[in-house]
Amino acid sequence: MKIGVPMEPEGETRVAIVPGSMKKLMKSGFEVIVEKGAGNAANYSDEEYSDAGATISDRASVLSSEILISIRIPDASELSKGQIVACVADPFRHPEKVQACIDGGVTLLSMDMIPRRLSRAQSMDVNSSQDNLAGYKAVLLGAAHVPRGIPMMTTSAGTIRPAKVVIMGSGVAGLQAIATAKRLGAVVYASDVRKSAAEQIESVGGRFIEVDGMDDFEDESGYAKPLTMEFIQKVNDTVCGVAADADIIVTTARIFGRPAPITVPASAVAEFKSGAVVVDMNADVGGNCELTKPGEIHTTDNGVIIVGTSNLPGTLANTASMLYSNNLTTFITSLVDKENGFTISEDDDILVGAPEGSDFHVNGMGGVLICKDGEIHPKQSRLGGAL
Repeated sequence: MKIGVPMEPEGETRVAIVPGSMKKLMKSGFEVIVEKGAGNAANYSDEEYSDAGATISDRASVLSSEILISIRIPDASELSKGQIVACVADPFRHPEKVQACIDGGVTLLSMDMIPRRLSRAQSMDVNSSQDNLAGYKAVLLGAAHVPRGIPMMTTSAGTIRPAKVVIMGSGVAGLQAIATAKRLGAVVYASDVRKSAAEQIESVGGRFIEVDGMDDFEDESGYAKPLTMEFIQKVNDTVCGVAADADIIVTTARIFGRPAPITVPASAVAEFKSGAVVVDMNADVGGNCELTKPGEIHTTDNGVIIVGTSNLPGTLANTASMLYSNNLTTFITSLVDKENGFTISEDDDILVGAPEGSDFHVNGMGGVLICKDGEIHPKQSRLGGAL
């Protein structure tokens, strides 16, 4: 079968497959066609793809492939009935694109729906690979904009105290942010609505901020649950109090399929010290800071710098593309059966979700397979209700 790798839309610097993945894909029997210039923004040249065994062609040829691998979901007008598309569809935020795939008879595989708790899925988990880089880059952005040094320094002119960094949330992105800030020499405080996160925070050098009455707000799929307004307010008050004298504050709170919750209200920003930097990792889905301007970096009246850079993994396009490519290559080749070739099987837990009664089953949520043959998959009842 032919795999097509199209150029991503404007604003997306990553590419879905890199030259280093060609060998594994071709060994599994695939022919790979890459759109001319698709990897340029991520520093992968057409020559590198050609040397690795890919065919460089125009967009029309790429879009005629049986399988399309991309980061953003292609426009439905460019897709054909029976075609298979593997991408980050973000289906709960873009139900109209899912419906277009259903109407067009496209098989949609949304990689952000990977059942992340399945051990076999870890090497395919694009959320983790991209969030890891985003957490790292968020701290670097904070360090680049804060008007002071990060580590403690003892000099002949005096001793410089280490910067104070507060990380709001300790999922994959948050833990990497904590570890990065610690490596830079900061004193790091971190919070999470999951009480079980305390040990993880401390293991990478952070100091856990505990909120009175905290429970373990984690759902069966490993994501944070939606919180009551009362508890959100309590968390905000506690954590923002710790952050009042911080130099860098990184927000990471992201609820799957929902707008980002406000964890830094405008009233808290008003209490932050001049020169403090807030890096909002969720500017693309509304932002965790009430004053975030998506895609912009601005300074408030009291001197707080708010970084609303969108698509943080895309600012590390070369590395982010390599990790995404590894995730997708592992996933796609796992669907190749020695006897039947490329197969979308209803017995594959990664495709359709864990069976009912298992520890990994999430009611109303399937796996990566969103729709096929003009119908939404039966296990995607939560998504079906949003269409």
